[in-house]
Amino acid sequence: MKRYAIVIEDAGSNLAAYVPDLPGCIATGDTKKEVERLIREAIAMHLEGMAEDGIPIPEPSSRVEYVEVDA
Repeated sequence: MKRYAIVIEDAGSNLAAYVPDLPGCIATGDTKKEVERLIREAIAMHLEGMAEDGIPIPEPSSRVEYVEVDA
């Protein structure tokens, strides 16, 4: 089991998610729940494709942190 960080962004009319450690692995959905489900599926397909092509699977290395700033 690997745990990859994902980023979910508001894309205006929907939500978009991507995986910093897996360039090109993206998903979009109408709700947070939907985009989380779809990005999980996208990660599985992405990793499967990499394995089939003989490309090494990268270890998760991205971290997610929040910082507070005066705005």
